[in-house]
Amino acid sequence: MTDIIPLKDYQPDQPTCPQGGRVGLLSGAGRFPIVFAEAAVRQGYEVHGLGVIGMASNELSEICHHYSTVPLARIGQAIRWFKRNQVDQVVMAGKIEKTLLFQSNRIWRLMPDLRTIHMWLRYASENKKDDTLLLAVIREFERDHIRFASALDFCPELLVQHGFLTRRKPNAAQWKDICFGWEMAKEMGRLDIGQTVIVNDTAVIAVEAIEGTDQAILRAGQLCKRGGFTVVKVSKPQQDCRFDVPTIGVQTLRSMHEAGGRVLAIEAGQTIIIDEEEVIGLADKLGIAIVSLNAEEAQLRVAC
Repeated sequence: MTDIIPLKDYQPDQPTCPQGGRVGLLSGAGRFPIVFAEAAVRQGYEVHGLGVIGMASNELSEICHHYSTVPLARIGQAIRWFKRNQVDQVVMAGKIEKTLLFQSNRIWRLMPDLRTIHMWLRYASENKKDDTLLLAVIREFERDHIRFASALDFCPELLVQHGFLTRRKPNAAQWKDICFGWEMAKEMGRLDIGQTVIVNDTAVIAVEAIEGTDQAILRAGQLCKRGGFTVVKVSKPQQDCRFDVPTIGVQTLRSMHEAGGRVLAIEAGQTIIIDEEEVIGLADKLGIAIVSLNAEEAQLRVAC
């Protein structure tokens, strides 16, 4: 059984492949795979990227030493591609749109290969939680001696530091919402439902589930027409650092601005900020407060 590595206990090590060696990238959607690939190339690694069709950015083809694409449900094809390129260590980065698994006629739409069917029946038959599915992918790759590493081994500087990141700071009522939302978000993470909770006046407006953070924020805007709500995003208590590390970026702020959100609270040392300087600059421009805190601080504020 594959061990889960809690992110809170994770200390980035040097990648196990020698500098100048090969590292694979299994890419979903978003900026994170691009940022990872750029960081790995800067460090002298030969990046072999495989993007999920319809999700991964074409920009990766300009960054990676070798780049190709693969349909979502072709695990066997992905394994063979990495083996042909002599890659035995892979990083998983980017969002995988799980909603595809719930479309009508999903078998015909996805056309899974035999390795995907084996993975599904052997490792993911009990439930379809994020951790279950992603660990199933890792286990199927491990059958061919391909192991997954954390992107944080290559770019630990992306983890957010503790403190106020913006000029604007939460007021007393918003701190109350942060602390209330923190407890709710940690519980949702423990249940592997999502990592984000949207709160207003100590009421949960929306909880992130299969739709992802941005859509949860936009839904909160529809339900809380007056705006002014707080978004709390934390790591799961059982977070595996090889996948699904909580991540925010410019699009997070754009969604908040569109929906009427005013405060973003994230977990210090556990959350990745993509394009941090641009994110903070946009937050200041839009008047959104971003605060990075830890569990002890959140609990202390609750006690006070």
